[in-house]
Amino acid sequence: MIQLRFISKFKAKGKYKKTYQNAKISYLNRIRWAVSSFYFGMGLCFATWASRIPDIKTALDLGSAELGSILFAVPLGQLLIMPFSGKLVTRFGSHRILIIASILYVLSLANLGLATTSWQLSLALFLFGVFGNLNNIAVNTQGVYTEVLFKKTIMSSFHGMWSFAGFTGALVGLGMLALELTPFHHFVIVGAVVLLILLFNYKFLIKAKEIPKTKKKKLFTKPDSALIWLGVIGFCCMASEGVMFDWSGVYFKDVIHAPGPLVILGYTSFMIMMAGGRFLGDGLIHKFGRKPVIQISGLLISAGLFTAVIFPFIIPSTIAFMFVGVGVSTIVPTLYSIAGKNASVPPGEALTIVSSVSFLGFLMGPPVIGYIAELAGLRFSFAFIGVFGILITVMVSRIKAIQ
Repeated sequence: MIQLRFISKFKAKGKYKKTYQNAKISYLNRIRWAVSSFYFGMGLCFATWASRIPDIKTALDLGSAELGSILFAVPLGQLLIMPFSGKLVTRFGSHRILIIASILYVLSLANLGLATTSWQLSLALFLFGVFGNLNNIAVNTQGVYTEVLFKKTIMSSFHGMWSFAGFTGALVGLGMLALELTPFHHFVIVGAVVLLILLFNYKFLIKAKEIPKTKKKKLFTKPDSALIWLGVIGFCCMASEGVMFDWSGVYFKDVIHAPGPLVILGYTSFMIMMAGGRFLGDGLIHKFGRKPVIQISGLLISAGLFTAVIFPFIIPSTIAFMFVGVGVSTIVPTLYSIAGKNASVPPGEALTIVSSVSFLGFLMGPPVIGYIAELAGLRFSFAFIGVFGILITVMVSRIKAIQ
């Protein structure tokens, strides 16, 4: 059994330092920038891996179904660490866990480039999922704390940095391909850059931890039903997002038959609108409220995917993918913000429930779509995911936690 006692020396004390409450806005902005940099670093690592999937598939001579099966190693790693990640964050402080998890996430990214067999890639992806989940819980806990200090909705802007990192990672990937660098060298270069970014920002993370409950809890307890429903909504949203990440280029190539460089038009339009929507989302939520924004977002996801299916041509499909980008932009950040303020569950544990269920949609959606596409075609697959947007709109109207 792995002993975790060494982590005790990193144990944080107290909840918030008094200086945070009286800090100048310039210092609060520095905290916000530091937390944003960790979102950016995590997004850049994931986008870097995603940009080289085709090359690794070719190098290992993997079939589409075999690759789809191997990709399940990531959510499997997440599932394994899920019962523990929130408890680690709650007990030892999100800032400590975030620093450790970020370093391990970068190392696991580099490790992906060393795989020479399918089982090695599966094991590397499993670890990538484990450390990714720890990162995800810790960084979103930091996001909730920062939002509390600012006393306004800013969670969407944090996730905007993750989206911006995804776009950046795709561009860097194109550059690395042009230079004919191997995935391993590509991953090491990006990992070094991420570590440098984190080195200049880790000191400004919020040093806080939840006050331990007097009543001792069992390791496995029944989760809050409201958090489960938030997670299900997040699952539907992130399944749509994950499909756009992995299959939008294929859709433009195989279904729309876009010529040459225009193959990336759908993905690019989606990413730009998703990032833009997240940077503008906090203002929209402040003006119109969470529930209306999420409901409209769900409808935009469905409208976009159904439009691309019904009108498989370059212009309507590009506009359709823009709709999907706007639709997915604010849903998950808003869900995380709500979960982090749950009155009965510590932020780290609440975020574990919601984000873990949500992120499974992001990771499991693309492989499942691959299997469906092989049986019934890619257009049918996209129509299937389009139903998720309608489900989001229906579920949001029935959850009291979303106001």
